[in-house]
Amino acid sequence: MVRRHRFGRMAVPVAGLAVAGLALGLTTIAPSASAGSLSGTLYVDPSTQSARWVAANPNDHRAPVIRDRIASKAQSRWVSEYNPSTVQSTVSSYVTAANSAGQVPVITAYMIPNRDCGGASAGGAPDLNAYATWVKNFASGLGNQLVLVILEPDSLALLTCLSSAEITARSNALANAVTTIKSANPNAKVYLDAGHSAWNAAGEAANRLRAAGVMQADGFYSNVSNYRYTADEIAFGRNVLAALGSPASLHQVIDVSRNGNGPLGGEWCDPAGRLVGRDPTLDTGEATVDGFLWVKLPGEADGCAASAGSFSPDLAYQLAGSGTITSSTTTTTRPTTTTTTTTRPTTTTTTTPRTTTTTTTRPRTTTTTTSFCDPVASTATFSSATDTSLTYAYRA
Repeated sequence: MVRRHRFGRMAVPVAGLAVAGLALGLTTIAPSASAGSLSGTLYVDPSTQSARWVAANPNDHRAPVIRDRIASKAQSRWVSEYNPSTVQSTVSSYVTAANSAGQVPVITAYMIPNRDCGGASAGGAPDLNAYATWVKNFASGLGNQLVLVILEPDSLALLTCLSSAEITARSNALANAVTTIKSANPNAKVYLDAGHSAWNAAGEAANRLRAAGVMQADGFYSNVSNYRYTADEIAFGRNVLAALGSPASLHQVIDVSRNGNGPLGGEWCDPAGRLVGRDPTLDTGEATVDGFLWVKLPGEADGCAASAGSFSPDLAYQLAGSGTITSSTTTTTRPTTTTTTTTRPTTTTTTTPRTTTTTTTRPRTTTTTTSFCDPVASTATFSSATDTSLTYAYRA
């Protein structure tokens, strides 16, 4: 089984949003949408860990890149601390801030008992009865406007630690959570866990989703905290929908926050060389996809680059490309890498199917050009002071 890690996250107070937003110069996504079933501008939360780091470190050389490529983007708020008496106000504060800005909030509920099968993200409610109470309080804070709820990452894809009876009980608890949320806010869009394209087969994912009440929800999400290419996730989602009987009421949302360079084999824990994906948006151009979202917050570690859930500026800087976009092109091939070493000025042209990349090197310089691509990729080039170029594509 391909393991895909999740980590717990702390709820962050929403105080001082306006001040933090002004300090960051936050930008938002265009409100128009095509395909899918949703429209609107996703909420840019000025109190994410990346935003607070940028505000606290304005003179750090990494700050402008992290600000422009990460902190200024719409990202999900995770609610993962078991505080049943305060969860309603925590959720309400966040949702109200988004509503006041005329934007669409994305919120991730992460409180299922025995979450992450006791791994790095262990925790959650003490039992399913306590979970039902927590969900009721969570739902009470969602207001009455459009909000996207990412319900319990890993809760269906990762079941290896549960007995058959425990799996049934969890599925019922998730189905009840869907009903509770939809009853509290009929405009809420609730998505259940489908893992990702390299984890469980589409048919198996569909069976688990059906048992957990997906037909009463709005669909499912995939690739949360993973690095799978968007095109692979779209294809996987279509297969899941087909296995569910292609219901017109269900759609997919995809976490694209860190899939700009695709996966590094099966590595899930802060793999090197990854990049942020395309900007989060509800304008997907895909009939089966409601949103390309940043559910996992770039720069917050999986547990290897830093403690799980903590913000690492070095990790964020890497994911942001460690530089400035200097050029763009379009490519449609699979990942290829060509390395050319020379001792005199040369121009080397490397051609792969449907892509041509030209790299000019200088004397005594080794230049590596890597092309990562898919049928709907956008490519950006970053340059460094050593005259070595890195070309990467993020899935559109």
